[in-house]
Amino acid sequence: MKELRFPVSEEDIKGLKVREQILISGRIFCGRDAVLPKIAGMINDGSIKESGIDLNGGLIFHTAVSPAGVGPTSSNKFEIESTMEILSHAGIRMHLGKGALKKETAEMLKREGAVYAVIPPVTALLTDRIKSRRVAAFGELGMEALYELEVYDYPAVIAIAGGESIYE
Repeated sequence: MKELRFPVSEEDIKGLKVREQILISGRIFCGRDAVLPKIAGMINDGSIKESGIDLNGGLIFHTAVSPAGVGPTSSNKFEIESTMEILSHAGIRMHLGKGALKKETAEMLKREGAVYAVIPPVTALLTDRIKSRRVAAFGELGMEALYELEVYDYPAVIAIAGGESIYE
């Protein structure tokens, strides 16, 4: 099992293969359909730099952060999948969630040097592996705000890398 510490380098991502099992540690972001379009808007208008949010080498986990814990949401929701290109272009190297993505998304991830991984929906396991959490942006969205977590040993499987997908 390969261990990845976030933020990562482009080289760390280039070596990943579809079906490879990984353990994720480090600083990651959490967001889903309510906040990811807002973050994409911040990237487009340049205000992301002023916010102090550094996406370079980062990971976006498609989840809300609630008192009950964290668990993946479907990554193929329009509001999530449609933001992956701009987020990848801005430095996100891994998108983490669940579910199949479009072939066009797999090709885009390859172009942008990013990958997609899936994570089991085991909230208790994931919650136990959070060292710290803070609201990074849009706190008014409550559990759907953009959160920054410090995690260790999140288990995942690479689902899309290098234009290949486990869903094809």
